[in-house]
Amino acid sequence: MTIVDTLPLLPPRPPDSHKGTFGRVLVIAGSRGMSGAAVLCGLGALRGGAGLVQVATPQELQPTVAQANPCYLTAGLPQDDAGRLSVRALDSIRELASLATVVAIGPGLGQSAALAFLLARLLNELARPLVLDADALNNLAQLGTAALRSTSAVRILTPHPGEFARLLGVSTAAVQTQREELAARFAREHGVIVVLKGHGTIVTDGERIYRNSTGNPGMATGGSGDVLTGLLAALLAQRIEPFTAAQLAVFIHGRAGDLAREAKGEIGLIASDFADYLPLAIRQCTARLIPGSHGQMTPAAPG
Repeated sequence: MTIVDTLPLLPPRPPDSHKGTFGRVLVIAGSRGMSGAAVLCGLGALRGGAGLVQVATPQELQPTVAQANPCYLTAGLPQDDAGRLSVRALDSIRELASLATVVAIGPGLGQSAALAFLLARLLNELARPLVLDADALNNLAQLGTAALRSTSAVRILTPHPGEFARLLGVSTAAVQTQREELAARFAREHGVIVVLKGHGTIVTDGERIYRNSTGNPGMATGGSGDVLTGLLAALLAQRIEPFTAAQLAVFIHGRAGDLAREAKGEIGLIASDFADYLPLAIRQCTARLIPGSHGQMTPAAPG
């Protein structure tokens, strides 16, 4: 196992860039009562530098999601009576995904047999990178993790300890006592990258392992992970190597949270604060303005 304790810089942007240069992110998120998850994930992708972002959500949520931000595209998908995506959404998702560089799925989706079916088909069919978060992981736990081995395409999972425990069929306490070992083993056995969130977020592909040092307790608030998912998808869309993209995403996300804490204090931070500080966090990383950074970037202490 290789311990990774440095980060590369984000690549510079060519002067002749256009929106196509930085990729297109498709976010599949939201259900009745959970429109905010879709909005925050889309915002994370925008602030992470994707050239174009589209948020696909159940039909009844599309007006709300579209009104929340004019900078991403939206698509309304067929839904069931409970306001979750139905199996009839599959063809529309296929069409939208065919235009995307990266697909992020899961925030606020809810759980159902139809969603598990959709997830299984997407895991099997999509040849492009896929970021799985939140209810994508909860539906995967019902589906069975063997579904991850149906393709060699890039798959990045971003569980919190409870979600990871459900995937493994163990207790959350067991996950917390063996974070690095369990994450690395799962990544190696399933051919995926695992971003195990929490204090000292772990990023591993089964061979390399990175422990993040940015972030603070003020980030323990609903929607924080949705922003991270969008940010990670945006970095992947910019053709950054997947393990590196995951490292950068957790570092930048945590740094944005630290900047928000410096400006507003730790108590009362909300997820949109972290999204708003992503551009400054990215600028600091790009310019090596993080204290202690030299050569390859050395992760900074929180704050």
